Amino acid sequence: MVVQTSPQSCGAVEVLAETRRCFATGRTRSLEWRREQLLGIERLVSEQEPAIAEALAADLGRSAQESWLGDIASTKAEAAYARKHLKKWMRRQRVSLPLAQLPGRGWVQYEPLGVVLIIGPWNYPVYLSLGPLVAAVAAGNCAVIKPSELAPATSALLARLVPQYVDPEAVRVVEGDAAITQDLLAQGFDHAFFTGGTEIGRRIMAAAAPTLTPVTLELGGKSPVIITADADIDVAARRIAWIKLLNSGQTCIAPDYVLVERSVRDRFVAQLSACLREFRSEETVPAMRIVNERHLDRLAAMLRTTDGQIAYGGAVDRDALRMEPTVVVDPPVTDAVMAEEIFGPILPVITVDSVDRAVEYVNSGPKPLAAYVFTSSTRRGREIVDRIPSGGAVLNHVAMHCLVPQLPFGGVGASGMGAYHGRWGFEALSHRRAVLAKPAKPDPTFVYPPHTKRALALMRRLF
Repeated sequence: MVVQTSPQSCGAVEVLAETRRCFATGRTRSLEWRREQLLGIERLVSEQEPAIAEALAADLGRSAQESWLGDIASTKAEAAYARKHLKKWMRRQRVSLPLAQLPGRGWVQYEPLGVVLIIGPWNYPVYLSLGPLVAAVAAGNCAVIKPSELAPATSALLARLVPQYVDPEAVRVVEGDAAITQDLLAQGFDHAFFTGGTEIGRRIMAAAAPTLTPVTLELGGKSPVIITADADIDVAARRIAWIKLLNSGQTCIAPDYVLVERSVRDRFVAQLSACLREFRSEETVPAMRIVNERHLDRLAAMLRTTDGQIAYGGAVDRDALRMEPTVVVDPPVTDAVMAEEIFGPILPVITVDSVDRAVEYVNSGPKPLAAYVFTSSTRRGREIVDRIPSGGAVLNHVAMHCLVPQLPFGGVGASGMGAYHGRWGFEALSHRRAVLAKPAKPDPTFVYPPHTKRALALMRRLF
């Protein structure tokens, strides 16, 4: 039988083989090598900030300030935190032993998996490619990065810069479309790390299954905000508007819809609209850049078909790939803006008669990537969070948990599988190996067959 292979799959085979040879040398296991790579990532985003900002502006229409916050500062902080704490993370973890295993010693040691495939998204193409790389090299792995083809300028920049700042034999960048991703997955990596939409995440998992490649899936979902009647409405409006505007709402943990108690609904909508207007007041055009025509058409269709009331914004400029930040009040549950993840500058606001009704609303759908609660009562806020399963949660702010490397970041259910950041990323991309060390003596003979009744009685007591 002749197996037909494409040039892309041949390239994928070669890349993985070369990276495996590098891993086999053992050099990636040392603390020094790992620290060098982490420092290289820090230097890359610091020294190349203007080039990164230029590429993100070309791909996503980002301002330099947004590029710094969303892709540069976040990546640098993640790498710096890992570099400072890596020695402690790598230490063996001693464990106590049961009486039957004494004398002896037991411990857990963290070992690299091998070669990790990192499949990056287009919305934060630097941070969400290099952030997983931080975890991969901190754990002593080699890595292959496949940036998103929907951010071509940034993809090309990563392909050019990454080999200049980290070990070019241990970390490779492969550019291409979805077919390249499938070819890479078919080779059988030691772990695949994907950030993107839920539907594509299903395909990634299916493609990884034939080779039993374990996966970390950082997906999306409709992240809700619950605003109670006792919340600080002005603060809630400012914080929600700020995060919703970042990257034109094209953020996996952006607030996807707001559930607000009826008594403060009108005030919140008015204040939210005022904040959106103020935060865009210095821009030459109020509309915000969307990544491409397909996504803009999808968002425009949501507005065109909504049965909710458009309280702010709503304009679309297809030629310029732009859409105004838009507030839609009380769309029905069957409305497109409520049926699927928005991933754009549209924010539905739903009126609820009680917090219980808000919780029921959220829990009637898939588990979100994040849940946000605004309330003046910390106790009440924690109670609400405890009632809503989600990947992460924030009280009285939005999305800030992503910037805390001490916290795990990940989804649950349809919003993802696995978590990373800080030590959590190091452990996710390490093998926790159990080791038991026993001395040759003593060597009690009663444990060996044939067993007497007395020996069996002793063994039952010991084991």
